[in-house]
Amino acid sequence: QVQLVESGGGSAQAGGSLRLSCAVSGDTVISSCMGWLRQAPGKEREGVASIDSSGSAYYVESVKGRFTISRDNAENTLSLQMNSLKPEDTAMYYCALRRGRCSGPLLTPDYYYDWGQGTQVTVPS
Repeated sequence: QVQLVESGGGSAQAGGSLRLSCAVSGDTVISSCMGWLRQAPGKEREGVASIDSSGSAYYVESVKGRFTISRDNAENTLSLQMNSLKPEDTAMYYCALRRGRCSGPLLTPDYYYDWGQGTQVTVPS
């Protein structure tokens, strides 16, 4: 059974940084397709960043140049470094996984089968 546990959320000022981590058990990050998705109040869940089997990273346009997704194969974790935060980044952030190999951007929530419980990120305006 796959378990995903996020950490690292919190509050940061506009222009600040936060780093989210996702600890994975029951599968390995290197053999899976993984992503970070977020949901703001009153809005649909959206893909933020994803990483495919080859290690290629993909981002939604609104976070390009500010966010970096990465995986640590030895620690079996997925991370999201968020810089230059904006109030519109405020949301619940979820780590998600789909078993098996994949390629290309994976930013559609319906693509993923396993989800973490989420971690809140707040950037006051």
